[in-house]
Amino acid sequence: MVGRPDGLTAGAVVAIAVSLAVAPSGRLAAQTDRPADRPSDRQIIDTIIIENGNIFDRDDATPDWVAHLANKLHMRTRQWVVRRRLLLQRGAPFDSARMAESERALRSLGVFRSVRVDTVRSQPDGKLALRAVTSDGWSTQPQASFTSAGGDNTWDVGFIERNFLGTATEVVLRYGRNPDRSHLDFDFINPLFFGRRTLLTLRYRNLSDGRRGEWHFGLPFHETSAPYSLETYGEAAQERVLRFRDDALLDSTRHHLLRAGIIGGIAATATTHSFTRLWAGWEWRREDFGATDTSRVPYSVFSTVRAGIEIGSVRFRVLEHFNSYARREDVDVSPTLRLGVVLQSGVGYELSGQTSAVWKRGFAVLRLAANGLDSTRTQAELTVVSQNIPRHTLIAHAEGGIVTHPKPGGEFDPWTVQRGPRLFGAHDFTGTRTTWLVFEDRILVADQILGLMAVGLAPFLDYGGAWYGDEPARQGVKSHQNTRVSQPRKLSMSSAARASTR
Repeated sequence: MVGRPDGLTAGAVVAIAVSLAVAPSGRLAAQTDRPADRPSDRQIIDTIIIENGNIFDRDDATPDWVAHLANKLHMRTRQWVVRRRLLLQRGAPFDSARMAESERALRSLGVFRSVRVDTVRSQPDGKLALRAVTSDGWSTQPQASFTSAGGDNTWDVGFIERNFLGTATEVVLRYGRNPDRSHLDFDFINPLFFGRRTLLTLRYRNLSDGRRGEWHFGLPFHETSAPYSLETYGEAAQERVLRFRDDALLDSTRHHLLRAGIIGGIAATATTHSFTRLWAGWEWRREDFGATDTSRVPYSVFSTVRAGIEIGSVRFRVLEHFNSYARREDVDVSPTLRLGVVLQSGVGYELSGQTSAVWKRGFAVLRLAANGLDSTRTQAELTVVSQNIPRHTLIAHAEGGIVTHPKPGGEFDPWTVQRGPRLFGAHDFTGTRTTWLVFEDRILVADQILGLMAVGLAPFLDYGGAWYGDEPARQGVKSHQNTRVSQPRKLSMSSAARASTR
């Protein structure tokens, strides 16, 4: 997933970013596009060496008592976690592309501050060993935040453990309140739940006006050359849906949802550099919307079949000082295209894809996502990133979308999804059209302060909003200066100075 301006969350929409300077320096390098090893050139891996380091080592500038205390309190990642994530095993032929993908797979766990996978020999003509060297990040993170924007206050407190008992399992417990409701959240995510590749995700939301739970279990396409995938999922919800227009509550309905599905795919062709996959899925869903002042709810059941094709090739960029400090990040700029047909009460479609351009210390990514059946939704984004000026990461991002005949709650609401113009109040922008343009300069002030802290600045300019098709565009503009404070040993970055008034 390509990194975005501070405060953005996941979701596909239109983003345009402009490279603002050109000068030598920066830390951005390609990790793929290397030639594949020919079978005749491959050597057999005789040994797997795992060196799983703690948070601090002897060479760190951190005070000894701090390093010793942190290492004692932290439970180091288990060696079997690293071993299961490696795509090369003892007795297998060496492949440089799979070694690079193994390194990315380890970083994607989100529990290491540094990862290196390479090969070593005890003697010049000795047997080949694959070595994985990791250093843990501090994974136990109390959470507390307060935001005030446009007269609306939002706060939450909680606890996140990203490496529970050293197993790369994420556990989240959080309580919060916003202008709409209060909520108690619980998440459990284990990417190695059963065997080497099986993922389990559990989420539960206890809301002041309802509740929601979801689960996901299965074997995804865990590597580029994976031969198949098979996953199941489900969701249950009873909740209130609020609809807003022109910054005012339009109506409120009760949402009842129960669904379960299965989706899988096979690789028609797959190498370490590209793939062609055929996929299909089936879903059963009961979903109804009813008035909040009645106990009688309609009962509507749907059965949906999906099938399609996905084509892609591998391209990643490895960055520093992008979304974090003192560690390398993988940015996925792989060209992909996914097409599908949806059969329910009629015939619908699904389409998503991305393409990219890369250059020394910079890249651009264009994404598109569209689907249609009873309603249609089309979103696109373009992002351009440049690290050509030393100690600066310049980002320009633009996005837009349109939706027709949305179900209640399906309208665009940037505040709800936390993806849109920042520092505006709750539901200031809602509708069936949306745009967002942002320019941001992430400036590195200090990368290592006693090995404990890094500091940066992130001035930005936001312009955009959301509106309905039968009204003039509702958009706004904000500029602000964020202070980015990060602990290099910690697994996430925090930002301060986000509160603002209109």
